[in-house]
This record gives sequence, C-alpha cells and structure tokens, in this order.
Amino acid sequence: MKKIFTLSSILILTVIVLAGCSKRGYYGNDESYWLSKERGEVVYSDSFCPYYVVETYQGYCIIRSTSGYAPYEGSIIYGNLSVRGTKNLYNSSDDTIISGEVTDYWLTYGEAQYLIDNSCY
Repeated sequence: MKKIFTLSSILILTVIVLAGCSKRGYYGNDESYWLSKERGEVVYSDSFCPYYVVETYQGYCIIRSTSGYAPYEGSIIYGNLSVRGTKNLYNSSDDTIISGEVTDYWLTYGEAQYLIDNSCY
C-alpha cells in the first residue's frame, strides 16, 4: 500500500511539474506571432548613435537601442511600434529578437530627422 501511494504521489508531482513547463507567454522567434505585429523598415541607422528611424504605415518612429545592437538600414522590423516604451522587436532580416525603446512615433520625415539630429549630436 505504501508503494502505491508513494509511486502515485511521485507520478502526480511529475505531471504537475511538467505541465508547468510550457511556452505560453514566450514567443521567441515564432515568426507567425511576429508577422501579426506592426511592420516597419529601418531607414536610418548609424553605428555611433544608439537611435535609429523606422518607417511604418503611420509615419516614422524613433527607437533607442537598449540591447546594444542597432539594425542596419533596410532591415524589416516587426513589433508594437506605435506605443512608447521598451519592448522586444523582431528583425526578420537577421531572424533575431532585439530590445529597443520607442521614444517617438507617427512622425513626419522632417520631424524624425530633426529629433535624430538633436539626439545623436
């Protein structure tokens, strides 16, 4: 009787532990998740400046690289680009997840150029 109780409790504990190990909440490089987000193309990037400009359907947004990596011009970025704050972004050109802080969004080209000039120099 003791053996049955011990084995069944170990089995139940194992099932509970393994059921808690799932991928919910972490999307990683799940491309179908990222492709459902807002798309943008990097139109300005400089190796000496942590800020880069992304062109979206609503206008231009400025992102500050918090991961130490700024994507190259022409890279396609997916993520929530119309809300300020630090977030993960998917660089589909390199198939990488990068971290960045959206500082401004829905800008015109002139506004984005003015803010980049003031932020980088």
